Amino acid sequence: MALIKSISGIRGTIGGKTGDNFTPIDIVKFTAAFGTLLINDGANKKIIVGRDGRISGAMVKELVISTLNALGIHVIDLDYSTTPTVEMAVVFENAGGGIILTASHNPKEWNALKLLNSRGEFISSEEGEKVLDIAAREDFVFATVDKLGTSITDDTFLQKHIDAIINHELVDVAVIKKAKFKIVVDAVNSTGAIAVPELLKALGVKDIELLNGEVNGKFAHNPEPLPEHLTGLSSEVVKQNASLGIAVDPDVDRLCFVCEDGTMFGEEYTLVAVADYVLSNRKGNTVSNMSSTRALKDITLKHGGEYFSSAVGEVNVVNKMKEVNAVIGGEGNGGIILPDLHYGRDALIGIALFLTHLAKTKKTAKQLRNSFPDYFISKNKIKLELGVDVKSVFQKIKDKYKNQPINMEDGLKIEFDSDWVHLRTSNTEPIIRIYAESNFETTAENIARRLMKDISEVM
Repeated sequence: MALIKSISGIRGTIGGKTGDNFTPIDIVKFTAAFGTLLINDGANKKIIVGRDGRISGAMVKELVISTLNALGIHVIDLDYSTTPTVEMAVVFENAGGGIILTASHNPKEWNALKLLNSRGEFISSEEGEKVLDIAAREDFVFATVDKLGTSITDDTFLQKHIDAIINHELVDVAVIKKAKFKIVVDAVNSTGAIAVPELLKALGVKDIELLNGEVNGKFAHNPEPLPEHLTGLSSEVVKQNASLGIAVDPDVDRLCFVCEDGTMFGEEYTLVAVADYVLSNRKGNTVSNMSSTRALKDITLKHGGEYFSSAVGEVNVVNKMKEVNAVIGGEGNGGIILPDLHYGRDALIGIALFLTHLAKTKKTAKQLRNSFPDYFISKNKIKLELGVDVKSVFQKIKDKYKNQPINMEDGLKIEFDSDWVHLRTSNTEPIIRIYAESNFETTAENIARRLMKDISEVM
C-alpha cells in the first residue's frame, strides 16, 4: 500500500511486498542503516527504543532490537512509551540515538521508525539521506558473536519525564490542584492511556475520566485528533459536566482540548494558548510552521516578541527555533515545543502549561479560547496517485496565481490580502494537503475548494 521515507521517518503499512510496504525486511534494512550511521559517526553504541500501542508494535520492536544487537549496539527498551519520553530518555541516558516505533496519527495498519540523534531530536534531512543511501547499498557490517549488543527493559523514564514537567518553573502544581479540574481524556487506545492520567495525578488532578483506555492499538476512531473524530469526547465532557476534555494522538506528541460546553478549543489554538502563557512570563520569539494559524503571530506581537515561520516538519521548526532563540514554538496540529525542557513536540508539557494558564486566569476553557483572535483554517487533502508529478502540478498552480504573493519554501503558499492557502505533499501520507485560513470560515472553505478544483483539473 505505502512506504514513505521523509523527515518524519520511515513509515508504511504492515504486510505486502518488500520495498512497497513496511515489511520485516524493510524494517531490518532501515534499522541496520540507522545503526550503521550512528556507528560511522562515532556515536555512543547505546540506543533508546520505545513504541506506541499499535497492534504491530511488538513485532516491529523485536525486529528493531535484534537488528541493533546484531550490529553490536546496546538497547534500552522502554516498550510502551511516548515520543517525547523517548526523546528525553536519549538525553537522560547519554545515548547515541533513539528509535520511536509509531506512525503518529496514521490508522492502525501503519507503523514507522522515527529516528533520533544523540540530542533526542529528529535526525536532519542530510542524515536521513545518508540512512537511505546506506539502506539502498545495504552497506552494513554486523558484529561477530563475541561483540553482539545487549538489551534491557526500563520502564522508569515516564516518571522521569513527568518529574521534569512538574518541577518546571512555569508549571504550578499548587494552583492546578486548587482549581479542582474535572477532566475527560481520550487516549485512543494507545500509550496516552498510561502517560496522561499519570501526569494529571502528578499535577493534582483527582477527577479523571478515561475514554478508549485499553492499550491495544485497535483505535476506537481515526487517531488523528481532529474535530470530526472527537465527537465521543465532546459529548462525554458535557455529560460528565467536566471542566474540559483532552485528546492526544497515539504517540502523545499532539494535543487538543475540548471546552466545557463540548465545543472544540481548536488544535490550532493549543499552541496559541500555551504561547500566551509562556510569553506572559518570558519575553521572546516564537516559531510555528507556515501551515499554522496567524493567531500565534498576533499573540507574539502583543507580548512584544517577534514571530517566525518554518517549513512543515518538527525538525524544521526546531532548527528555526534555535536560529531565532525562540522561547516557545511548535505546529498548528497541536504540537508544543518548550526548548528548555527538550526540543520536541510534547503533549505532556503542553497539558501542564495549559492547565496552569487556565487555573491562573480563573477562566473556563471556552472563555480562554474566546480571548484569542478568531481565524478559521480549512484543512483538506487530495490522495496522490502513483506517477503524479507534484512539482509540475504546483508550477501550474503558481503560474495561475502569479499576481499573488507566493512562497515556495515548502510546497506552495499563496496569499490573498489577509488570507492564505498552503499546498504541500505530506511527510506522513501519500496525499497533497490543502490548508486555507481566513477571518471567516466560509471564505477559508471557499479558498480551499477553489484550489482543490484547480489541482484536480491540473492532475
